[in-house]
Amino acid sequence: MNELLTVQVLGMDLWQVLLVLAAGFWAGTINSIIGSGTLVTFPTLVAVGFPPVTAQVSNAMGLVASGSSGTYGYRRELGESRALLPRLTLASFLGAVIGATLLTFLPPEVFGYAAPVLLVLALTIVVLQPRIQAWVRRRSADGGEVPGADSPVPVGPASPGLWILVFLTGIYGGYFVAAQGVMLMAIFGVMLVGGTLVHANAVKTWLSLVVNLTAAAFYLLFAFDRIDWRAVALIAVSSLVGGSVGARIGRRISPVALRVTIVVVGLAGLAVMIARQVGA
Repeated sequence: MNELLTVQVLGMDLWQVLLVLAAGFWAGTINSIIGSGTLVTFPTLVAVGFPPVTAQVSNAMGLVASGSSGTYGYRRELGESRALLPRLTLASFLGAVIGATLLTFLPPEVFGYAAPVLLVLALTIVVLQPRIQAWVRRRSADGGEVPGADSPVPVGPASPGLWILVFLTGIYGGYFVAAQGVMLMAIFGVMLVGGTLVHANAVKTWLSLVVNLTAAAFYLLFAFDRIDWRAVALIAVSSLVGGSVGARIGRRISPVALRVTIVVVGLAGLAVMIARQVGA
């Protein structure tokens, strides 16, 4: 059995390939339900031996596939949200350019130190997500207009405050990616007027895809040598499949189980990154 797992596939041990494929599938599934799939794939890539910056770049490019399938699934809600999309798309695009620029041109050592801190921040947001959602529901019960209230579709255009917050989230997403979807949903819960939670989730999925696409294009132009196409291919194929079946699986999986999985895998990746920094 051990000999089988050490068989080389794409220059990797078979167990590493299977682990990355499983992480990509799980990430695609999670992204179609609650977001935060990067908190599974990024630590997994680091754990199997990819340098942090290479893992980040390759992961962002690979997850474009699941974002594309998710966006296509929300095409009706996105059509109903068109009053919001142009300005918020621009905000995400500009933020992603800045974030990708920081990742590309800052020394890799900076990301090596920043990634554990950002990972802790992302995991904290995931853990607090139920409380954020509960707060949003209370705000709605008190008369505030939030997604899921009375209006059948989101109204627009976006307020300046919403634009700035989406722009800042784009910077974060262009640099680190992880949990940007959860951040956007928290922002929409406070700032987006009208519509349903499905509309908010559709806009979130689209803006996350914009950030990933922008970052991917930036990496192709300016960080081509940091892309590991094995990781990109494995995550793209498996996350695409995971994204397409995620809605059906999501109806059967406890959100608590999903969140526990994200935190456990994230902490494992955090331990690997810290060990590397200490060893360096």
